[in-house]
Amino acid sequence: MKREISRIITPGTVIDSAMLPSSAATYLMALCPETKGSAWGTALLDITTGEFFASLVDHDTGLNNLLSEIARYRPAECIVPSTVPDALLKTIRERGVVISRFRDEAFLPDPARKTLLSHFRVATLAGFGCDDERAVIGAAGAALLYAKETQCSSLDHVNSLSTRASSQSMMLDAVTMRNLEIKESIRGGAKGATILSTLDVTKTPMGSRLLARHLTRPLLDPERINARLDAVDYFFSQTALRLAVRSGLTKVADIERIAARISYGNAGPRDLLALADSLDALPALKALIGTSDDNAIPALIRNALADMRELPDTVSLIRRAITDDPPAIARNGGVIRRGFSSDLDEIHTVLHSGKDWIVQLQEREREKTGIKSLKIGYNRIFGYYIDVTKPNISLVPPHYERKQTTATGERYTLPELREKESLITNADEKVLALERELYAGLLESLRSSVPGLQTIAAGIAALDVATALAETACSRNYVRPQLNTGDTLVIRDGRHPVVEQGVAGGFVPNDVELSGSDQQILIITGANMAGKSTYMRACALICIMAQAGSFVPARHAAVGIIDRIFTRVGAFDDLSSGQSTFFVEMLELANILNNVTGKSLVILDEIGRGTSTADGCSIARAVLEYLHGKGNAGPKTLFATHFHELIPAEENLRRVKNYHFAVKETKDEVVFLRKLIPGATDKSYGIHVARLAGIPKKVTDRADALLSEEANRSIPAGMKPRRYTQILLVDDAEGNPTADHPVLRALASLNPDDMTPLQALGKLAELKKGLNDGDPA
Repeated sequence: MKREISRIITPGTVIDSAMLPSSAATYLMALCPETKGSAWGTALLDITTGEFFASLVDHDTGLNNLLSEIARYRPAECIVPSTVPDALLKTIRERGVVISRFRDEAFLPDPARKTLLSHFRVATLAGFGCDDERAVIGAAGAALLYAKETQCSSLDHVNSLSTRASSQSMMLDAVTMRNLEIKESIRGGAKGATILSTLDVTKTPMGSRLLARHLTRPLLDPERINARLDAVDYFFSQTALRLAVRSGLTKVADIERIAARISYGNAGPRDLLALADSLDALPALKALIGTSDDNAIPALIRNALADMRELPDTVSLIRRAITDDPPAIARNGGVIRRGFSSDLDEIHTVLHSGKDWIVQLQEREREKTGIKSLKIGYNRIFGYYIDVTKPNISLVPPHYERKQTTATGERYTLPELREKESLITNADEKVLALERELYAGLLESLRSSVPGLQTIAAGIAALDVATALAETACSRNYVRPQLNTGDTLVIRDGRHPVVEQGVAGGFVPNDVELSGSDQQILIITGANMAGKSTYMRACALICIMAQAGSFVPARHAAVGIIDRIFTRVGAFDDLSSGQSTFFVEMLELANILNNVTGKSLVILDEIGRGTSTADGCSIARAVLEYLHGKGNAGPKTLFATHFHELIPAEENLRRVKNYHFAVKETKDEVVFLRKLIPGATDKSYGIHVARLAGIPKKVTDRADALLSEEANRSIPAGMKPRRYTQILLVDDAEGNPTADHPVLRALASLNPDDMTPLQALGKLAELKKGLNDGDPA
């Protein structure tokens, strides 16, 4: 028998269903650096579904954009040419991605272009939106070629390539994805409580994968967002219809991956029956909703209905070919239904008549010999045999031919038994060979249905996501957000969608009101455990949900489109890279300050706490001024801090406002009310939290005493607290009320080049006297 490689399995090219998560995509990623520029061409291919897309990722400081793409899609494998620096490969590996080197010529624009043109059978790539993007073509061509070579397959189910621009979706970098726990929780990984796991009540694997894509790529176009919201709203307002559709969706299998397995030629018999059952469920499912030309139905749902085309010929072929209860795999036979092939039926007749003859022979020999326990058995080594136990050996006729001795007796054969065995064995082999041939032909016939099946799967996924989000909105009292292109963000009674599911006593909602040109920055002070971090994360998640096309946990939400969300939350060492907690914090902060725009939302929690108090406070103050800026608008920012020296910033920076979380304090206890109210507070209640955590009483009592001593020492009697004065970054008169002081005007009129040192000292004395008297010379 000739042996050859049938498939090479790599982390990014696994197609066996037992090795795949049903609700998550498995991406193969390709990276191709620009030869002259600094951008990266990226391509992602899920060979289990045929999803294939590419994009050009702009270069930025620290490669954050590229690493954000990796965090967004979590590819199982990344292929690269030899030109990719080892330092970058190390960084990618640290994110759990397997790196595979692929030959350099596969990434070159011309060979890659030929690979794509040949596969898609087109004359130009202009229709895919990447005809002029050499790095994108290199990445896409390499990914496709690598998949073809490892799978030894033409990959016919990969029938489209989409080019995605970064301007089409909200940018969520790797840090933000982690801090907001979009797909993986910080503590529990993929199995922990995340926004995806909280919202994912979809009924099909296709819907689950689509929802994950929506949450990791929120839209920037209000029209497209509202199209999704219209679909959710439609099912939200029709409970009976929603429940009926969701019930119908439970009858639908993973059509998308079954179609891919048909294309590969390795779909199992049970896959095909599941496909037929799913296609049979479509007419009733569509009838529940209506027709695709009914304008009363939202456009997204109409498009989904149009995609869900019926394929009666495909269903009929599968039903005629496959038995009602087939084995899991086809290679051992028992798959093809009687009546599908006359040749197979004829061999089956010979086979069954031969086996009937065996049964009749057993009965005849029992009567002839008087051995009631005589049995005719079969195994692959000795074939058919007559089994006689030891107590009955004396009754064996002399014409029986001994074949084998066993522990319990003897085995014999007869000339006529050997003859019939040959006929039966040949028939068995013919049945198996013909069944395999027929099944392979069936899969080949079904390959022409693959594009239609992929379209159906897309329609079902869209319907599943819309009904799932509507179900969540209804059961959890979510509201439809209002989207606009302005710079305001208004949330009334907003809640954290994940945390509220685990709060037994009820979640305390809070308002958010931000505007890039008015109330731009909220400085949030207050107790540890009061709810600052939860509040800020809830705000960010509500924005993500809204732009993903979901209702949100609030009484009201009006969201001006946000292009990026940045978060600096928590403290993490990166010991493998030799980076301290504070250095990691500064790296993340640098990414924010270098890439933030006026349309961004920034979440900053405890900036500067990883270093000395003086350094940390200075950094926090400078960051606050930088984000406020000199102009009339800036990025919407939530700034939680325990640096109470920042509180007076409200007096000097027009768009900064102080808020804090209310606390009810009695003689014996402190109750966190978890309600955000205007104004600042200088209490953090850290020692109270230490008591709640179980710190020994001696320690907390001593901490109380030291705190009192520090408070008395910090502000000497008769002195006022230091007033915040902006001196670092903002120099406009509006942001700095002292800019019009007469002393400053006098100072500005001086020309040091025309003064002797003695004159300068004299003028300095006059200015100092003017500060005291209010009348400078």
